[in-house]
Amino acid sequence: MSVPIPADEKRHEKGPERLWSESWYMDWFDDEGKNGGYVRLAVCSNLNECWFWCCIVGQDQKPVFIIDHDAAIPDPPGLEIRSTGLWADLAVESPLEYFSVGVEAFGVALDDPREAYGDMRGEKVPVGIDLGWATDSHENKSDGSEPWAFHYDVTTRYEIPCRVSGEVQVGEKKSQIDGWGQRDHSWAERDWWDKGWTWFSGRFEDGSRFHAVAVEGHDLGIGYHSSPDGLIAEHRIVSNPQLGPEGIPTNGHVTLGETVIEFEPIGWAPVLLTDPDNGHISRFPRGLVSIQTNDGRKGHAWIEFNQPQK
Repeated sequence: MSVPIPADEKRHEKGPERLWSESWYMDWFDDEGKNGGYVRLAVCSNLNECWFWCCIVGQDQKPVFIIDHDAAIPDPPGLEIRSTGLWADLAVESPLEYFSVGVEAFGVALDDPREAYGDMRGEKVPVGIDLGWATDSHENKSDGSEPWAFHYDVTTRYEIPCRVSGEVQVGEKKSQIDGWGQRDHSWAERDWWDKGWTWFSGRFEDGSRFHAVAVEGHDLGIGYHSSPDGLIAEHRIVSNPQLGPEGIPTNGHVTLGETVIEFEPIGWAPVLLTDPDNGHISRFPRGLVSIQTNDGRKGHAWIEFNQPQK
């Protein structure tokens, strides 16, 4: 792993691949881990598409979805989009230190997250988001001397654990957020309909962090976990979800080196992905989960599973 540079935060020249895309991902959960959400913006230049996802979940509440694959690609260098019933602006306020997201839109509250794979029929609700992701650098080393923003040398992506604060409004309910999350930025070919993968990132109650990616058919993954002396890179990553109806996991565990992390779902916000050229389908359950390790640590995380439908 290496530390990204401020220039990495800028938009990148597109590659030649049909499925080349550049994406920005932000998730969060509150300090108790009971409520959270995620935002994703992807510029799919060679498909002439822009994908925007904003999903909000919580314990004992309906998941809320804003899914738009028809937004116009934002003019460089910014990341502001406007579409029917949707405005969103993602901005690097201070490179590698602070990222903001604003959303004003109408979402759909579903009785069952599995309905996200169908017609998305549900209650229409207004959604407002004003959140900031501040890089959580003080826990990387005991003296806080190094930034906590890490680039995987074998990929064109970097991951940044963050402190997340601001306000989320769903309908008439306003929530002040002072919690935790992760943001990442990647630019490469991404074929959702070829291989499955697991992405997993979270925080334990002792302040330690982890991230893990396992790709179907590959023996090695990429990941890290924190220690008092910094981050430890891991490549031995195995994902073992227990799948329920429609492939949405009921529980499971991910092995990160010698650490086994069990997860229990709090709320799922899946997305259905259709290749615009050939109609291939991939299901993409992404959810907020509670976690516990084989050494007794507890915490919360976001986990996702890409599931191409062969």
